Amino acid sequence: MNVMRMLRRPGAVLLVVIGLVAGCAGSPKDEAAQWSAEKLYSEAKNEASAGNYDRAAKLYERLEGRAAGTLLAQQAQIEHAYVQYRAGEKALALSIIERFIKQHPTSPAIDYAIYLQGLINFNDNLGIFGTLAGQDLSERDQQAARDSYQSFKQLVDQFPQSLYVDDARVRMNYIVNALAAYEVHVARYYFRRGAYVAAAARAQVVVSEFQQSPSAEEALYLMMQSYDKLGLTELRNDAERVLRASFPATTIHADGLGSAKKPWWQVW
Repeated sequence: MNVMRMLRRPGAVLLVVIGLVAGCAGSPKDEAAQWSAEKLYSEAKNEASAGNYDRAAKLYERLEGRAAGTLLAQQAQIEHAYVQYRAGEKALALSIIERFIKQHPTSPAIDYAIYLQGLINFNDNLGIFGTLAGQDLSERDQQAARDSYQSFKQLVDQFPQSLYVDDARVRMNYIVNALAAYEVHVARYYFRRGAYVAAAARAQVVVSEFQQSPSAEEALYLMMQSYDKLGLTELRNDAERVLRASFPATTIHADGLGSAKKPWWQVW
């Protein structure tokens, strides 16, 4: 009877309806809460394969906690880093993989973790897709490139039999060329503004540290031209002698600075 009296009141009816709707609209059932660790892993893999990286990341994160202390948890942590990387969350991906390397230095997957660390930094500032926009990779910030190189070098030095070593070596060579191109880019900048001492110094870095780089030819030419502007004839002649000996077919004298027929990084 009390209920019937209450329902006769319009305001009371509204409150009851709101209560019923709120009850029906409560938090949806979390199916994943009932899944086994193996099921979580399988579903996370499927989501990642379908490109649903946000969903996959959440499942991997849950699996890390569910399977803590097991190899499956380690695998989940690595794949969590990978999907964050694919989702464009580079800083988060690095944080996860660096935590993995620190926590599991003897893991069977440590070589892949180090490789992935290098890959994340590599694509961050030297990504092959950057060439599609026509941006000269040598003009970008180089810190990530140096970090990437160190990761790949660690992999090559510590795990020479790893499946990822061959690719790491190729990327290391690519990074070295990018760093050399960066130094030439800066040297060219100084030269065109009349800072010939600074231009010669930056070019000298390439000649000293990156002799095998495609940028070494222009670096030698920059040194030659800078010394000429400074009136340092002997140094100018030495630079030209090395240039002609190292690059006998050079045409840079006629073409001038920045005259490469095709940027080296476009062949990747």
